[in-house]
Amino acid sequence: MTDCIVAGERLVLLAERAAWWPAARTLFVADFHLGKAASFRSAGIALPAGTTSESLERLEGALAGRDVAHLVILGDFLHSAQARAEATLARFAAWRQSRRDLAITLVRGNHDDRAGDPPGEWGMRCVDPGAALGPFALVHEPAPAAGGYALAGHLHPAVRLTERGGQSLRLPCFWFGKRVGVLPSFGAFTGSALVRPRAGDRVFVVAGDEVVAVADSRQAAS
Repeated sequence: MTDCIVAGERLVLLAERAAWWPAARTLFVADFHLGKAASFRSAGIALPAGTTSESLERLEGALAGRDVAHLVILGDFLHSAQARAEATLARFAAWRQSRRDLAITLVRGNHDDRAGDPPGEWGMRCVDPGAALGPFALVHEPAPAAGGYALAGHLHPAVRLTERGGQSLRLPCFWFGKRVGVLPSFGAFTGSALVRPRAGDRVFVVAGDEVVAVADSRQAAS
């Protein structure tokens, strides 16, 4: 994990691809895409089961041992209407039952618009993009927001780091600009897209069980 000051607040960036805000007892994740594999299977594309359990195990890893009272999902919680497979919903419902005291806020993203809000019995508060939380504006698609420093997802950001010898690694990243910060995608079956940070942006790559700052964001380019 690595500390980062954003909008005057200390965020702890976790290898689980989540950001913890200790002062507010809040954990941020983006792009959960619950049931994405099930959606593909419903379309006749054979994919292995288990991605929901993998995501939930990683979420438990981010929560374990930390004082978290509030989970904020920055959009794209359910992947699609077809994601509402019985096994997928049952697996998440069982996890939710074990975490009933955890407040959960979902900022609706483009996939949520199509998939609909999660089942009401899960007790998740659903809000439109732009909701304020301290100095932050909670959004899904990254763009400056009037209500504060925008925390977003949507891009599934990754960068390619290249050594002098020409070998390169493509790694998911946290990307913080002047007015917008973008979290890596959280879901186990989501993929990533290369982004091109600007000079002065701060980039932190997720490398295994570590989060590492890129010394010069211009080195992290597509």
